[in-house]
Amino acid sequence: MIYLLGQPAWPPFKVQAITEALQQSTGQTLSVTAHELVVIASDQAPPANLLSLLNAEPFLPHEAPQRHSALIAPRPGTQTPWASRASEIVARCGLADWSHLEHFTYLVFSGIEVEALSAADRALFFDRMTEVWVAVDQDLSDWFAPDRADAPGVTRLDLGQDPLATLAKHNEAMGLALSDGEMAYLADVFGPLGRAPTDAELMMFAQANSEHCRHKIFNASWRIDGMDVPGSLFGLIRDTHKANPKYTVVAYDDNAAVIEGGLSTLLSTSAENPGYEWERDVECHIQIKVETHNHPTAISPAPGAATGAGGEIRDEAATGRGARPVAGLTGFTVSELKISEVDQDWAHAPIPPDRLASPLQIMIEAPVGAARYNNEFGRPALLGYFRSFSSRVADQWWGYHKPIMIAGGSGMIRGDQTHKHSLSPKDHIVVLGGPAMLIGLGGGAASSMSSGQSDEGLDYASVQRGNPEMERRAQEVIDRCWALGDKNPIKAIHDVGAGGLSNAIPELVHDGGVGAELSLKAIPNADPTLSPMAIWCNEAQERYVLAMADADWPAFLSLCERERCPVASIGRATAEQQLRLIDDRPGQDNLPVIDMALDALLGRPVSMHRDVVTHQIEPQDHGLSSVDLSDVIEAVLSHPTVASKSFLITIGDRSVGGLSVRDQMVGPHQVPVSDCAITLRDYQGQAGTVMAMGERTPLAIWDATAASRMAIGEALTNLAGVAIGDMERVKLSANWMAAAGHMGQDQALRAAVSAASELCIALGLAIPVGKDSLSMQTLMDDERMISPVSLIVSSFASVHDVNAHITPELQDEPSVLILVDLGQQRLGGSVLSEVLARGKAHELGAVPDLDSAAELQSLVSLCWQWVAEKRLLSLHDRSDGGLITTVFEMALAGHTGIRLEIPAGLDDSERLAWLFNEELGVVVQVHQSEQASFLSALEDKGLGNRARVIAHHPATDSDQGHLVISQQDEVLFEAPMPDLVGHWSATSHHIQRLRDNPESADQERSSWMDWSRPGLWTELTFDPPKRPVDIVPLVGQAKPKVAILREQGVNGQREMAQSFMAAGFEAVDVTLSDLVVGRQTLDDYVGLAACGGFSYGDVLGAGLGWARSILFNAALKDAFQHFFDDPNHFALGVCNGCQMLAALREIIPGTGAWPDFRHNQSQQFEARLSLVKIEASKSVFFHGMAGSVLPVVSAHGEGRAVFAEPGAVQSAAVALRYVGPAGEPTQTYPDNPNGSVEGITGVCNDDGRVSILMPHPERLLRYENFSWAPKSWAPDEWQGRSPWAKMFDNARAWVE
Repeated sequence: MIYLLGQPAWPPFKVQAITEALQQSTGQTLSVTAHELVVIASDQAPPANLLSLLNAEPFLPHEAPQRHSALIAPRPGTQTPWASRASEIVARCGLADWSHLEHFTYLVFSGIEVEALSAADRALFFDRMTEVWVAVDQDLSDWFAPDRADAPGVTRLDLGQDPLATLAKHNEAMGLALSDGEMAYLADVFGPLGRAPTDAELMMFAQANSEHCRHKIFNASWRIDGMDVPGSLFGLIRDTHKANPKYTVVAYDDNAAVIEGGLSTLLSTSAENPGYEWERDVECHIQIKVETHNHPTAISPAPGAATGAGGEIRDEAATGRGARPVAGLTGFTVSELKISEVDQDWAHAPIPPDRLASPLQIMIEAPVGAARYNNEFGRPALLGYFRSFSSRVADQWWGYHKPIMIAGGSGMIRGDQTHKHSLSPKDHIVVLGGPAMLIGLGGGAASSMSSGQSDEGLDYASVQRGNPEMERRAQEVIDRCWALGDKNPIKAIHDVGAGGLSNAIPELVHDGGVGAELSLKAIPNADPTLSPMAIWCNEAQERYVLAMADADWPAFLSLCERERCPVASIGRATAEQQLRLIDDRPGQDNLPVIDMALDALLGRPVSMHRDVVTHQIEPQDHGLSSVDLSDVIEAVLSHPTVASKSFLITIGDRSVGGLSVRDQMVGPHQVPVSDCAITLRDYQGQAGTVMAMGERTPLAIWDATAASRMAIGEALTNLAGVAIGDMERVKLSANWMAAAGHMGQDQALRAAVSAASELCIALGLAIPVGKDSLSMQTLMDDERMISPVSLIVSSFASVHDVNAHITPELQDEPSVLILVDLGQQRLGGSVLSEVLARGKAHELGAVPDLDSAAELQSLVSLCWQWVAEKRLLSLHDRSDGGLITTVFEMALAGHTGIRLEIPAGLDDSERLAWLFNEELGVVVQVHQSEQASFLSALEDKGLGNRARVIAHHPATDSDQGHLVISQQDEVLFEAPMPDLVGHWSATSHHIQRLRDNPESADQERSSWMDWSRPGLWTELTFDPPKRPVDIVPLVGQAKPKVAILREQGVNGQREMAQSFMAAGFEAVDVTLSDLVVGRQTLDDYVGLAACGGFSYGDVLGAGLGWARSILFNAALKDAFQHFFDDPNHFALGVCNGCQMLAALREIIPGTGAWPDFRHNQSQQFEARLSLVKIEASKSVFFHGMAGSVLPVVSAHGEGRAVFAEPGAVQSAAVALRYVGPAGEPTQTYPDNPNGSVEGITGVCNDDGRVSILMPHPERLLRYENFSWAPKSWAPDEWQGRSPWAKMFDNARAWVE
């Protein structure tokens, strides 16, 4: 074994925080250091280039201070994503003999011995679900798989004389979550076979028939209060599609729903024809899906949320015969956070069981896990929600110790690829993606149990680990298949999720009308010690199963080799619908692991029947006496459900793909208050997709039907600012959570589903997709916490013109704000009631409800019409926090003060109800000249009595920068906006301080509090490029070719390619594997563009693995050096490509002063729209642009420029800098998102041919791509192009 000690494992602020916590726990003065430790399964001495690659030095464990040191190791039997990526880098650098490695953390303590540390102390250092604490001198050979001869064989479970009793024992021991009826069914299945089942067959049956996979409660029959009730819950959902099928292409029978899109222009490339081409007038639709990943997130927040995002991505990709995910959404509901600065007055819920993460820990770690997965895969995260809630009502704790983790999104699918084909005997059954590992075993069954019900060890086993870089590789394969249209080799595809292959393959072949005979030996497997059951049933991520004809297999295999995506044909389809899996590994005698009829596996064993009673909790009204208006305004704005969600947003890339239009950030001050998300359908048209969310879960404690209607209503009012036109275009995903089996909750669930079905039918909506998670309760020592029936609604629609939308940003026009109020000012379940609680619920009577579906439909339709006619200036829905929050957020987005006018005649309690009720409604800003017309239009819709003017804008001079509440000229409340922003940003600031660099968090809070700061602005020193460049090449001469270079994990190649194509280049897809094997050569290209993404998942340093795989390969190094030396060649590196080219500077002329790029100062991935100034330089790309100040998106985790020598900063040819509000170079966060010295974020070489930059101008080639841009850049002014297009025009002109 080789031990190599690497760099510090954690940033200083994290070490300090852990040290302080440890000192408080132990009462001793101590210190701790943490370093990376790489362990390699080799006895050969490590060569110098390996040490350089790993940035580590030899280490001897026996020389470590044994009593003062320890190791944090991956859980045995697993391989970390770091190890799989690092091993590939090492092998590709010609060091394959040292590629069997793993990553540990080496801890050294002073002032205390490790034996004195309690289990709680040790838990500060590692994730107990994915890591373990081991002694520094422990033999680590167990972390590397032994010889295959040690692998266990098939295990049969003799059912004996009493099969049911025996099955019950196995059910408990294996955590199968089988019902009595299912165990009886199994006994009946295996009895006639005359043999005992294998453990793999039992586990497979349990996963395939778990509540998680089969949705038994939603398919159950019902008896309520002694009366039979017709229809199932699923039937009620299906009724919405039956009533409103228009615009739905696929519902209920695939991994995602598909809704109608329209004609699009596709940008495609293939392995055979790597040049990017436009394919015009292709019918493309929209696939939609929203999943939950609650149980894994409760157990291990970051991996749980990450694999939730990854699993939903695979659902979209595996729709039809393959599709592309386009945009993501993420949501969280947890119990109260217990942040002393925010919720100390009302947070009194009991702590969760030890095996569950605390709500605060979940919100620190889980959003990062989900964001990281989306970031590395390359899907922008544009939408979400967050609610923190727990309360004691009717002697019962209600809340979310078992959290809700929502992962969803939308994508695109060709119209000719929406349905899977039937399969034929002899078709290949293929596994695409990563190998089997001991990950997520039994997760489908585990997630069907209440938290705290299963054995703790089984909880550990059900936690998953994600590798998004592998999923990216698989997506590249899938994209190139479906782009072939009729020639797509994929007949059918299924993602591998809950239950692993044991669930995915039976569904694939059964739906295809065939059986299968499969080889266990052929299944890719990273751990030879796994049993047949573990190989078959584990939930290792980033895998798909698919089927194809024998004739298509060779070309498909070649495609996978090009994309470096593991693939294996593990067997063939059979005419007989029997599933057989043979253990054909050496020494295993070809014993059957699985031999079951598919009908026996997937047939309905015993239908479920729910016999339930109603348990109604009547709302109480504890009144509003002695409530101080100022106090509750501050408390409501501080409540995590209402407050800024910035900490959830800036960690997620929102621009990757180059199709984003509307993200969470609004206006020049980038305020996170958007009601919806919008994406373009393609790079050239105006059509797109909009999505929004709605949820009002606390209301269900008292009235689940009202909560259901309010969630749907909010999902619609959040779409009111987008010109959709036809209500039937809106399709919903409904995600249902409930504590099934708890008193009254089954009936409440039934009532909520029925209410949703009736409302959708009335509104013209349909629910073609959804998910349920019905084990939402947490067992504690002496009681349990249950979640109210929780409906999370996501709404999706196709839009004709993405520009036809407005935001909550108040516009600087003489105007009025009009409230259209669809409610009755009911306060039950409001945030106001939560902040008034003092140890027990402070109820405020009846809960809000949607009283008239017709009024909601009329309001939303009228808003759509006026938005399309460009007659509304801004719009914001009313929801959590009430009207006061709505108006505050609109004023904040507009960076202005506002005076809110309360109707005359209201007393103190009525004023509070008017300000804080959370009934459905919208606030619209209309020009003064349109006021009468809009009020008249509302009258015509029967909504005249629902509307009133609540404010005039702009505010008077005395109100500028203040929020004022008045009634008949009497000022009831007045506060400076910065003071209110301080309360509103407190939750985000606190979590950022705990999670990120505290100094960065403090700087961002200061920027929010500084009302004098201008927002984003622009200054151009050149004329805008008003039309796409169409340079006619010389007679007989082709367009100049640019290599769009990518390595595994790169995800920004499409937007880069279309940027060069718009400037008159021929863009060609070039992978490093193409260059290695000689499929392509750099000699064919005049330019090279290294794209953004996460090559090798940024392991061993962002871009460094990519660069070293070039530098350590003599032929590649020579080819690149020859390219860079040629004065007729140019190169551009963006983000990951920037990092990679910076690491190649030894072979690029004139780069002696170039920096390295290290972790951001915040120690967090940063996605921002920032100001940059283009400096005077020789850069080919920035010719004629010097002095311009422009907004640009940044999205990176390692973008801080670090120069080897202090003088190098002055020597560097700086092309681009981050600048502050006055246009000055800045290192202050967040104006400079990475902390680079003097704001440097782009440089070029001495002659300007090679430029590298961390931001992403290639994602902002159209006005539509900016979350904020000057109106002067609008399509009708600039013909759709943004100033950044000149970069690529400059390159084209330079070539000429």
